[in-house]
Amino acid sequence: MNYVGWTLLALLAYTVFPPLVNLSTRTVPSAVVTLVAASTFALGAAGVVVYRGERVAPYLLSGEAIYMYAAGITLTVGLLAYYYALSVGPVSVVVPVFGMFVVTSSLLGVTVLGEPLTARKLLGIAFAALAIYLIAVE
Repeated sequence: MNYVGWTLLALLAYTVFPPLVNLSTRTVPSAVVTLVAASTFALGAAGVVVYRGERVAPYLLSGEAIYMYAAGITLTVGLLAYYYALSVGPVSVVVPVFGMFVVTSSLLGVTVLGEPLTARKLLGIAFAALAIYLIAVE
């Protein structure tokens, strides 16, 4: 399967994720749901690493390790906040606001990673921001 297929699989899985978090946090504290879901994710990732025969140790102290650890910290903060927001707010508002990461990550890609910014990409980013605003604001 090529990257488009994997992306569509990710889209389908992630589409049902927020409603499932919302449903589960109606009776289970959001931090508990985060722990169980993140542990499931970690076990799944460990299974893929084992299946592929990839080694972990050489990367733990590599030059890019700082980025992995920073990604882990920001993922932890982001998911804890996201799960809590889903536990107290409507999915139809929380998900689009969270979805602004499409805009903010794109802008970071351009400004920090030096990715090209074309007029078309800028227009797409602006439309994405407008779409999220129109969906999220009641």
